[in-house]
Amino acid sequence: MYLPHGRNYNNQHFTLDIVRKFILATESVACLNGALSHLQNIWEEIGIPEDQRLQRTEVVKKHIKDLLDMMIAEEEHLRERLKKSIDMCHSELDTVCQELNVTPFKPVHDSTMLQLEKELRTQLEVLIKEKKERLQELKCLREKDEDFCDILCITPYSIDTDFVPSINQLDAYRQYIASLNEEKERRWAEFVNIKKQIIICMDELDQLPETSFEKDVICEDEEAFCLSNENILGLNTLLQQLEIRRAQNEAKSSELRDQIVNLWNRLQFSQEERDVFAVHMTGSRATTMRALQTELVRLEELKLQNMKNVIEAIRQEMTFYWEKCFLSTEQRQAFAPYYDEDCSEDLLQLHELEINRLKKYYQTHQELFEGVCKWEENWKLYLALENKASDPNRFTNRGGNLLKEEKQRTKLYKMLPKLEEELKVQIDAWEQANGSQFQVNGQNFIAYVEEQWELHRMEKEREKQDRQLKKNKQIEEEMLYGSSSKTPSKRRFNGPNTPGKVRKLNGTSISSATPNSTLRSTFAVSVCRSPISRPPLSGCKPGQSLRTPGRSATKPPRFGLNERNKENVSHLNGIGMAMSGASTSITTPQRNLSINSVATTYSEFAKYLIKKKSEHTLLF
Repeated sequence: MYLPHGRNYNNQHFTLDIVRKFILATESVACLNGALSHLQNIWEEIGIPEDQRLQRTEVVKKHIKDLLDMMIAEEEHLRERLKKSIDMCHSELDTVCQELNVTPFKPVHDSTMLQLEKELRTQLEVLIKEKKERLQELKCLREKDEDFCDILCITPYSIDTDFVPSINQLDAYRQYIASLNEEKERRWAEFVNIKKQIIICMDELDQLPETSFEKDVICEDEEAFCLSNENILGLNTLLQQLEIRRAQNEAKSSELRDQIVNLWNRLQFSQEERDVFAVHMTGSRATTMRALQTELVRLEELKLQNMKNVIEAIRQEMTFYWEKCFLSTEQRQAFAPYYDEDCSEDLLQLHELEINRLKKYYQTHQELFEGVCKWEENWKLYLALENKASDPNRFTNRGGNLLKEEKQRTKLYKMLPKLEEELKVQIDAWEQANGSQFQVNGQNFIAYVEEQWELHRMEKEREKQDRQLKKNKQIEEEMLYGSSSKTPSKRRFNGPNTPGKVRKLNGTSISSATPNSTLRSTFAVSVCRSPISRPPLSGCKPGQSLRTPGRSATKPPRFGLNERNKENVSHLNGIGMAMSGASTSITTPQRNLSINSVATTYSEFAKYLIKKKSEHTLLF
């Protein structure tokens, strides 16, 4: 639908161009004819002859022709220049695209020479600008790379500077420069830190820089120091050497101080005398070490002058380490000089050698000895908690310690076997390394542990048997003499309250009594017992057989508190009526019981049966 319209528009445009060209040509011819006519009129008016007018007309024609030829030549020259520019731009574009590693430029089809030349020239300018920017960035990165190479003493980055770098190459170069910057910062921080430590070590050692490397590190400007791997390694090596020397000095100083403190203790120096030398008891400088050595020499001289006191002090220290190392009596007695009373320099030397040996022995196996000591402490604590757990008075606790102690006991019960296993592994390693048996107080530790557990088990078994014997004895006594009543001290119950102080019954004062106590000792009344009419002790219904009390697996049943209180109240009422003049046998609509027909205690009932049995035997 639109194509015909477009064709008509193009045709019309083409027709208009032809008309315009025709009009311009007509106007040019008319202008030329007018000019020639005007020239002819001028020439006629002047009176120029005809032949001269023809010559002049030829001159005009030639002049016009030359002008047109010149104009044509200029336009042709312009066309040639455009062609050359297009060719040159094409060539340069291909070269630049190849250098920049980009896709070659493709111009738009059906473009005029001017449009094509402009497009090519514009694109060429853009690519040339990008090329310059890449080369400029490459130059900057190269300069930074050279600076880092000088500082870090490394080789430059491998990149060809004769060609334009690609975008990926520039990105990789930038990342490499960034990594160099990070490496420089890391080495710089390490250098500053190590230098500070080196200065501190040299200051503590009272040492000045001696080698050229030490002078470069300490005395020269920090910015001028080369942060190469070799220099950083040299710094670490120098620091390690200084730290080793400082550690040696500290160890030596600590050893001197320990010797001085030991001599102070042996010589029984007062705190005031020690405080005088306190300024030299810290640090490991050369001046401090010289002061320590001087003090040690002085104390050694005093030691020889106070030999007896020193030997006694060493013996006390030996006793301490004997306990720490769990040495048996035989092992302690093996050091015979301990019992020598003849104080001499040789005896002192023997004691010093022995105490040094004990200290070294303890320090070498300190972890093992501490483990054994820990086991013993936990074992003693476990036994103490076991004893508390079997204490009947432990339930009087109201502070929550009972639960804590039970948790602690359970924790120790689980922890002790684990600790024993760890010690067993350490002891096995120790015995393999030393080729001897590890003993605690002259006994193999594992056997000692097993013996302790066995003794504990036997003690628990003995306590259990004692409790069983006591229980059996109590049952036998109860079978023979009856059980003593045990009333609760504070617990309240739902039921009639027992009389607390003094209660009046029928105008007579009666002292308070417990529900299960007998009133036979209180009232001097002769009462005939009637066990047949008493209610069953087991609380069974009437008609069931009454069991004779004896030793059985279960305890004899007892009345409830309410039942016993009811019986005691009826008992007291019966007594009150007897004291007011009533007969000893009381008849009521509900019951027909004697005054003591109510069961008071099981022991009375048992005694009554035994008595009746003996009377029956005497009768027959």
